[in-house]
Amino acid sequence: MFRIPNSSTRPAGGSIPVAVPVWSVDPRTGKQREQVATEATAAEVDAAVRAAHATRAALADRDTRIALLRAAADQLEADGEAILAAADAETALGSARLTGELARTTGQLRAFADEVADGGYLDVIIDHADGSLTPPRPDLRRYKIPLGVAAVYSASNFPLAFSVPGGDTASALAAGCPVVVKAHPDHPATSELTGAALRRAAARVGLPEDVVTVVHGFEAGVELIRHPLVGAAGFTGSIRGGRALFDAAAARPAPIPFYGELGSLNPVVVTEAAAGERAGEIGGGLAGSMTMGVGQFCTKPGLVFAPAGTAGDELVDALTKKVGEAAPGVLLDGRMREAFLAGVGERAALDGVEAPVAAGPGDARTVAAGFLTVAADRLAAEGPHDLLLEECFGPLTVVVRYTDADQITAVLSRLPGNLTATLHLSEAEGAGDGGQGGRLLAELTPIAGRILVNGWPTGVAVTPAQHHGGPYPATTSTSTSVGVTAIERWLRPVSYQSAPPALLPPELREDNPLGLPRRVDGRREH
Repeated sequence: MFRIPNSSTRPAGGSIPVAVPVWSVDPRTGKQREQVATEATAAEVDAAVRAAHATRAALADRDTRIALLRAAADQLEADGEAILAAADAETALGSARLTGELARTTGQLRAFADEVADGGYLDVIIDHADGSLTPPRPDLRRYKIPLGVAAVYSASNFPLAFSVPGGDTASALAAGCPVVVKAHPDHPATSELTGAALRRAAARVGLPEDVVTVVHGFEAGVELIRHPLVGAAGFTGSIRGGRALFDAAAARPAPIPFYGELGSLNPVVVTEAAAGERAGEIGGGLAGSMTMGVGQFCTKPGLVFAPAGTAGDELVDALTKKVGEAAPGVLLDGRMREAFLAGVGERAALDGVEAPVAAGPGDARTVAAGFLTVAADRLAAEGPHDLLLEECFGPLTVVVRYTDADQITAVLSRLPGNLTATLHLSEAEGAGDGGQGGRLLAELTPIAGRILVNGWPTGVAVTPAQHHGGPYPATTSTSTSVGVTAIERWLRPVSYQSAPPALLPPELREDNPLGLPRRVDGRREH
């Protein structure tokens, strides 16, 4: 593992560097487990970025990158027992959840290897010169090249799939970008172990280990986004933290792309007909989704529209029963627990808000799941109830009781951007009878990146057609952070006009020596 030596900070008024330790903490007890690293200073971040930058030429070979991604997956699996033990000790997410997350992480590494092997991500386009056109067309050849060093900011709630070895790192390496990862303070030991695995994989395939480097510390993250050799950044976390980094990326002398996933309510609309058909099923499914992982999924359904009549009452009754049966759980750290409890209290104190199951403290370290209900007309116009339209991270959801479709429309029109939006329809509505399904689907589409029908948003399939993103503040861009198209974030197009054939990169040569899929004079070639 790359260890930046002599990590230190200069105390105010002093001259002797003092190392700032990075501790692994058990969220189940709040006790420190071990010191695993020290925070990186500005000079050490600079050294890490420059070392990463120096590996770009070594990463340029596609076959080598394919080997790296596959070796990384193999190494993570080989080190899996130690990685899973550390991750559970630092996050309290449990062995079953983390085992699945490790499989997802290695699977997406291999998926990106396959994408690089396919070559379609390079988007090769060749337009031959044609003097008969008006105006005449020169010879133009276009493909995509890597942006440079990628800064990756790890997520708290996914210590593997959205952290050091996760999708941002995998997609950046696949594109040919070396990576410097700012580890999340909630799981530094896991970050060290997974970073070491990636570096060993690099060495196995003949690459410099500095294609992946891990640094720790808040100030290290700030220095990283400002570094002139960083070409793009990926982030998963809070709106406040992500927006600060986004603004810093834009304020640089040369601004860079910042791919941030910041926050999401993930609204769910249940039609009256759907509730009439399967109120119990929907209520139980909602309970399972909003309490999954102690409500710490970015796709947790946080705002649910249910009818005000008898069918809606039955749905709420089913939700009450299932949420009431959920065992208290441990959040990722004490700060999140305090923020959750404060957020629950503020929301529950609003006029007209009821709590059929009160969320709150379980014991000194856990929280209990719950949900709130409110009439839709409270949210139709600006006011104190706008707090209910903000994400509350943890096992809480808000059920909005509506009396007609116009109330749904009024509240949906006030929502910020989301990762997902879900629609529960009756069998007849799904078949197109009555027209309500199509209208609601059209209203949900502008506010989310993934629209689900008769399902639940927790659980994100890692497939080429997946889109994990959405309008701000769900994300700061139109890109996805899940699926192989995430590679596009780390690339930029470049065209060569009338370049001598001998000087062209192999990807653009006439005889296509690399066998890449491409479009030539408007026709696809495979």
